[in-house]
Amino acid sequence: MDWSKIKTIFIITFLILDVYLFFQFLTIRNANKYEIATEATLEEKLKADGIKYTDLPKTQIKAQYLSAKPKIFTKSDIAKLKGQTATLLGDPATTLQGTLQNPYQLDSKLDPSSIANFLKDHVLYGDHYQFWEKDDKTKTITCFQKFEATLLYQNINGMITLHYNTNNQIVSYQQTYLEGFERLTAKEEILSPLKAIEALHQKGELKPKSKITKIELGYSTLVQLAASQVLAPTWHFIINDKENLFVNAFEGQIIQFNSDAKPSVE
Repeated sequence: MDWSKIKTIFIITFLILDVYLFFQFLTIRNANKYEIATEATLEEKLKADGIKYTDLPKTQIKAQYLSAKPKIFTKSDIAKLKGQTATLLGDPATTLQGTLQNPYQLDSKLDPSSIANFLKDHVLYGDHYQFWEKDDKTKTITCFQKFEATLLYQNINGMITLHYNTNNQIVSYQQTYLEGFERLTAKEEILSPLKAIEALHQKGELKPKSKITKIELGYSTLVQLAASQVLAPTWHFIINDKENLFVNAFEGQIIQFNSDAKPSVE
């Protein structure tokens, strides 16, 4: 066969192959573009599931890791308390138990402001705690400690449990307290609330047609040591005014608290 004809056949063959590959490339590229264009945003996914949320913070928030240690109560602490019998529990004594000589009357709704007044007047460092929840079955009221107005969530070393009777009267309490707070790192930007919501949605923690009614930032225990603990900034979401969900504000893991308030992450 003539060499010129062979060369022509090769050229035509390669041109056909190039055209084929070019069209394949265009097809794949257009398909990828379509996938990117049609991939739903988080807001669209939440809307599709009927999940609503309250207004989000407009500015970027910075926070840092903290450390603190449980306070060991002493007899001199007991001497500061009036109108009650107080005892020290544990070795070392990291829990203080107080029993009121005269029960303290709360209003019929167990209003948080009334509880705050009791804490301020009857408990050591009472203004360092904030109402968290009440349990009608056990007739207890839980208050969490604060650090610079920021709550320490589910921290067994920084909380007060109030016991009340059928007349809505506080009769006794148990207290733990964290002290010696130190800032372990410089402040850094944390995950936005929307990113934390995304983590909850991906893990299936947000049920369809639910509403995030409150969003706030606090701290939870990251590492529990024998004499101290490390605290990490934590997003707290209230769902439908009753369910509490927590997300590590640096790493984005969902935090679960077991029965003794020790955190685990997902």
